[in-house]
Amino acid sequence: MKLFWDEGPIFKKNHQDYIGEYGPYRQSERKKIYKKYIQKLYEESHLYWCFCTKEELQAQKEELMSRGEAPRYTGHCRNLTENQIKKFKAKGRRGILRLKVPSKIIKFQDLIKGEIKFDSNLLGDIAIAKNFETPLYNFAVVIDDYEMRITHIIRGEDHLSNTPKQIIFQDILNFPHPKYAHLPLILGPRRNKLSKRGAPVAISDYKKAGYLPEALINFLALLGWNPKNEEELWEREELIKHFSLKNIQKSPAIFNIEKLNWFNSYYIRQTPLEKLVDDILTHLQKTGREKIEGEYLKKIVILYQERLKKLSEFSDLANFFFEDRLKFDRKLLYWKEMTKDDIIKSLQKSKKIILSIKKENFNKKAIQDALIKEAEKEDDRGKLLWPLRVALTGRGASPPPFDIIEILGREKTIKRIEEAIENLKN
Repeated sequence: MKLFWDEGPIFKKNHQDYIGEYGPYRQSERKKIYKKYIQKLYEESHLYWCFCTKEELQAQKEELMSRGEAPRYTGHCRNLTENQIKKFKAKGRRGILRLKVPSKIIKFQDLIKGEIKFDSNLLGDIAIAKNFETPLYNFAVVIDDYEMRITHIIRGEDHLSNTPKQIIFQDILNFPHPKYAHLPLILGPRRNKLSKRGAPVAISDYKKAGYLPEALINFLALLGWNPKNEEELWEREELIKHFSLKNIQKSPAIFNIEKLNWFNSYYIRQTPLEKLVDDILTHLQKTGREKIEGEYLKKIVILYQERLKKLSEFSDLANFFFEDRLKFDRKLLYWKEMTKDDIIKSLQKSKKIILSIKKENFNKKAIQDALIKEAEKEDDRGKLLWPLRVALTGRGASPPPFDIIEILGREKTIKRIEEAIENLKN
């Protein structure tokens, strides 16, 4: 599953690659465009050079705060003369261009939060550019939005404080206002800011961990959006059809990794076998397992498809299938009160049963019938099946031994049983 943008350096249209008409798209390539607007504002006396140092700016803010006022730039350099500006530049002082912010109440209708008001006097004069070709963020995006005919700006509510600044720029330049929608943030399980400590924040991290695009899109779509029904599983096209900003919740969404795992396990189960095998093979190759026979891997994938929460789990869950010789703690072989001799006898019995099954009939049903028949002769089936399971896998938790034996095959199964007996005797 892929998402395609409608405009950009390269975008999809009718399944073909197109280059958008509103480029260039990198800010480093748009300096001439920015320069035109910065010079216009400067020539119209909306801008002035500011040479305040970081220390001076900090001192201004602390003084304001000591008086109970909002920290902002006080306009210290607003009335510098041309001679003063030349002297600062001659001394090598770095300056920035600031906008003379008009005093007014800024109102806009947020599509999610409703009407919002800001007092521009709390902002102070805003820094907009390092020079005539290097705008700062808030000014650059206003120019980009206008030049690229952007109609809606949808972003996190942590950008809400940038909106009044951008509206001031738009008004001075006589630009139309885009429609704004500030989305509630996604918080961690403790309602704290989402960070790498709580959960990965980059999409690439989830891809690396083995989350499917379908699961991630479905999960993220439901964080903060209410579809107005109980449906949780949404295909991409259905999401596109039904999604509406009107149903965005105002309160923050809580990131629940267990819910994401539930979505991912569902989509893993729905993935066609051949594709799932290819995806898992890609993950295995990253762990150094480059040569794995396709049909052998397919059998293992079938065994684990219903159990996987994410693709990266496969390597840990199924690595015993790919080892030539297992290394494990012999204590795992013991079942309840069984002694070492009991375990050896049990493994020898399992070996005899497996050898008795004809090669042409060596399948899960025949293996299971033979082993269960013998295990039920004991007062506890675990006396036969537990040591066998550990001998084959090197671990206590695994799929049933019958499935494992069918995949390993007769020779490898017998070899592992013999190695486990040898381990106990030494």
